[in-house]
Amino acid sequence: MNIEKQAFRIAVLDMYNGVENEGMRCIKQHIEDFGLKEGLPVQYQVFDVRQHHEVPDLSFDAYISTGGPGSPMVEGTVWERRFFNFLDQIWAHNANRRNRIKKPLFLICHSFQMACVHWQIGSVGKRRSTSFGTFPVHMTRSAHQEPLFSGLNDPFWVVDSREYQVIQPNHHVLEQMGAKVLCLEKIRPHVNLERAVMAIRFSKEIVGTQFHPEADAEGMLRYFLKEDKKANIVKNHGLDKYNAMIEHLNDPDKILLTGSTILPGFLSRAAQRLFTPQQV
Repeated sequence: MNIEKQAFRIAVLDMYNGVENEGMRCIKQHIEDFGLKEGLPVQYQVFDVRQHHEVPDLSFDAYISTGGPGSPMVEGTVWERRFFNFLDQIWAHNANRRNRIKKPLFLICHSFQMACVHWQIGSVGKRRSTSFGTFPVHMTRSAHQEPLFSGLNDPFWVVDSREYQVIQPNHHVLEQMGAKVLCLEKIRPHVNLERAVMAIRFSKEIVGTQFHPEADAEGMLRYFLKEDKKANIVKNHGLDKYNAMIEHLNDPDKILLTGSTILPGFLSRAAQRLFTPQQV
């Protein structure tokens, strides 16, 4: 990418509510790696949405909103109102034709679920059991034209960790927004439950996933090989689940491929939109 040497500014909306996590480390690593790869000065600022009610203004060049614990159902808190207002501001800015420079936004897991609640895109509720581990997700027809999925297999493998899910997409709302469902939960013929929506292209600038595209296979492998982390996973999910996850983290065609494709692709396209908007 031939880009002038000016700073590319990214806002990271921290939705983890102070809970220890690997997601934030992975996101920061993606941002730093992108800057090094492109030879581009990159600056990022983290906003603690849930603990300190912080949300970014529209002066940043791109936005990533993280996953997080707890229910995505609206409780009327201050931070929820500020987050939803942020979503509406981003949407309005991008919809305004006078704004030549658009504002790309990536929504991950908890943030994705809350956006679906706010925009009434589907039914959001608690799963019968927690989804945790590495799983295949299947592309829809729309996903085959999705640039962020270019180079991925169908199905492709993701890291998933959620107690809640988005199902029953409202196709009328999706059509009005110009949004497209990109992929669905793994096929489970023995389970009589609707498959969750795993990714949506909300607009040209806004995309989100219910899985964790930021997952860094190498870093997560080091993390989950720690004895205390292994013991916790085996206790809660079983040894077979743990061993399968370690195997998938080691496979270059699974989590490593997904991690090196989706979020880096988002950052690359966001930078292209900023520096060469007429070409993207």
